[in-house]
Amino acid sequence: MDIITTTPALKALCTELAKDRFIAVDTEFMREQTYWPELCLVQLAGSKHEAIVDPLAPDIDLEPFFALMANASLLKVFHAARQDIEIVFHRSGIIPYPLFDTQIAAMVCGFGDQVSYEQIVRKLVKAQIDKSSRFTDWARRPLSDKQLAYALSDVTHLRTVYEKLKLALDSSGREPWLEEEMTILSSPDTYILNPEDAWRRIKLRLRSRKQLAVLMSIAAWREREAQSRNVPRSRVIKDDALVEIATQLPSTHEALAELRALPKGYAKSRIGDAILTAVKAGLETDHKTLAQPDGRPDELTETAQAAAEILKLALKIVSEREGIAPKLIASAADIEAIAANDSAPVPLMSGWRRGLFGNLALELKSGRAVIGFKRGRAEILRHAGAPGLEAAE
Repeated sequence: MDIITTTPALKALCTELAKDRFIAVDTEFMREQTYWPELCLVQLAGSKHEAIVDPLAPDIDLEPFFALMANASLLKVFHAARQDIEIVFHRSGIIPYPLFDTQIAAMVCGFGDQVSYEQIVRKLVKAQIDKSSRFTDWARRPLSDKQLAYALSDVTHLRTVYEKLKLALDSSGREPWLEEEMTILSSPDTYILNPEDAWRRIKLRLRSRKQLAVLMSIAAWREREAQSRNVPRSRVIKDDALVEIATQLPSTHEALAELRALPKGYAKSRIGDAILTAVKAGLETDHKTLAQPDGRPDELTETAQAAAEILKLALKIVSEREGIAPKLIASAADIEAIAANDSAPVPLMSGWRRGLFGNLALELKSGRAVIGFKRGRAEILRHAGAPGLEAAE
């Protein structure tokens, strides 16, 4: 097993890998104690060469690896690529291109929403991954042979996974669907962590736009604080404290001290001052200009709730018929947004998703299509222009 610890060795490896049609790439990182992920290992595998790169080695410069990621003539294959790409992007400003994400490809090929990498390897490679090293502290040195073998197996199996999924995609005619998803993964906007968007990570329904404005303000403050100190968001304040602040809207140190989710002593600290400043900024925002998250209305009307239930059933029918993971087609937020507003700006209403299900969702809402039974199975039936209905293709 090759462990690359010097720049000349890394340059030689990357020179050889650049001769291949594609390479499999994976990373191991730690971020439990930091905001920015700490890159601990890079695993690379081509047709003839495979190796582990140690980014923590004192005599290594990762520039040859970043140059390899920027090589537009070489396909880079990842599984669940987003976090790997995020690390490369924030270390180098480079986004690996062109890309192939086997997790998304598997969803397009009908493996389902929740399928794990281990399940995909078991089915396509006929191999079993030893998961006992999954929770390794990858920043610790030295790593055992077992840990290194586990890390390297991620990319050696990934070569076969890619080749089999590529064949399945070629025969399905769904390559354009995957290309749309890879375009999103290849966009710098996907990896730019804008503090003003940090509120979208918080899972809650708010009663008013005033509360939303305060949540947006304090979440942005927390994000900037975490970034500047390079600590996890929860080390600044936890999500449940953000939620309580957004719902209670404290305006004084005394009111802040009464919040159960905020640690004792915070109210009269620098953090408390910053929180009150952020709350004040949120309250001074023009709330009427704010949109609800994901295009959702404040509350679904009874009619919209009924429409959402019908659309969720229709999504299940279409996803089963087409052999594609429903989560890849539309999220629950997409469904609710379209149930309330035909023009909601959600991913479902653009690209291949609109052609597969978005337009059909609008037809169901307008009564131009219905869910019925045909030959004992639930199907979506469209009006054919004459009396009667025909199955939607």
